[in-house]
Amino acid sequence: MTPLRIGACLLAGEIAAHRDWLFGDARDIEIQDFMSHAALTTDRDDRIAAVRAALDGHDGRVGIHGPFEGLDIDNKDPELQPLITARFLAALEAADAVGARQMVLHSPYTLWYQNNLLAGPGYAEAKLDRIHHILGPVVRAAEGMGIVLVIENIHDTRPETRRAMVDSFGSPAIALSVDTGHAHLARRMSGAPPVDYVLRDAGAQLAHVHIQDLDGYADRHWPPGEGEIEWPAAFAALADCPSAPHLVLELKDHTRIPAGFAHLRDLGLAV
Repeated sequence: MTPLRIGACLLAGEIAAHRDWLFGDARDIEIQDFMSHAALTTDRDDRIAAVRAALDGHDGRVGIHGPFEGLDIDNKDPELQPLITARFLAALEAADAVGARQMVLHSPYTLWYQNNLLAGPGYAEAKLDRIHHILGPVVRAAEGMGIVLVIENIHDTRPETRRAMVDSFGSPAIALSVDTGHAHLARRMSGAPPVDYVLRDAGAQLAHVHIQDLDGYADRHWPPGEGEIEWPAAFAALADCPSAPHLVLELKDHTRIPAGFAHLRDLGLAV
């Protein structure tokens, strides 16, 4: 199996500490400066300027993590729905301004959804209608900008459910993201499939992967090798992936990026 090149998720102010590693091999970078209300309103221009400066000279692929706190993409409140759409559109504009071609958004699917799927008529259809109402204008805007929205598993227990939601848009501007830690946590908490199964289920729709390890109890965002994930199986699935997803370490402590990378490199999985 050919080792895969991986990058990292960072704030603009953290990039300099990893510049040689990231820039020398044009590694994938995910910018995490645009997730808050302030970052997309009062602080927007300053954040964009800081990110542009931090990325100067980088020739690799760039994405951003979009906002998510309180911004459910299937929100039932008709007064809140346009506010959520507007926030995502503002994040898209920020992504475009810094040259990012991906934006991560969070999945709305949960174990609650799966267990209540057939408890009443039209449950799945109503949820999907809300998702299209909120996210439809964002997908259309992303198409025009050449940006891909990637939907990350959070509480998902069935990967095919999220895949079907992405497929329902019929657009090249929306695809799948897999967070390895979230997938493993769902396995331990809810009996979801293992990480490699989730990656394989995504198939050609896989455009982005958060690489993080954990203990199966909480969302730790530890470096690979410090938790329970079977990395050879996960990277075998990635090696068979027909797409070329962004691969980024998403660690709670960015100073541990070298350790996480070294573990995967020493296993012969990453370069």
